[in-house]
Amino acid sequence: MKSLFNANDANSFIDRINKLDHQVKPQWGKMNSAQMLAHCTAPLKMAHGEVKSKRGLFSLLMGKYFKNKMVDPATPFTKNLPTDPNFIFSDASDFEAEKQKLITQIKTFSQKGPDGITKLPHSFFGHMNPQEWDIIQTKHLDHHLSQFGV
Repeated sequence: MKSLFNANDANSFIDRINKLDHQVKPQWGKMNSAQMLAHCTAPLKMAHGEVKSKRGLFSLLMGKYFKNKMVDPATPFTKNLPTDPNFIFSDASDFEAEKQKLITQIKTFSQKGPDGITKLPHSFFGHMNPQEWDIIQTKHLDHHLSQFGV
């Protein structure tokens, strides 16, 4: 499985982002391409402790169960999964700006490596080690870039 901690793998995601066309419609879901880019940036920021979110009762009860499925490298993300409200950006409209923000966050994630990962819990999954953060980020990016055909 690819890893954003690996510079070559991170660059392959950046190459895919650079192939995005802002006019392409998603193959599923409601986000446009600029919203998707903003949506993918937020969890990377959360991985470094820049975005914080409270855990709700449902996540406290079920987060660990779902985390085990999500961090399994062999299990792809399914379409139309529920989204943390902190990761919904209906006002994102500047495609180029959002693209640069995401590329910057991917580079930061790769350069900081495992030591840069927050000790704070994920808003839904709870405590995660750096490898789990990496798996989820990598799968999440692949899922949404595939959503837009790249």
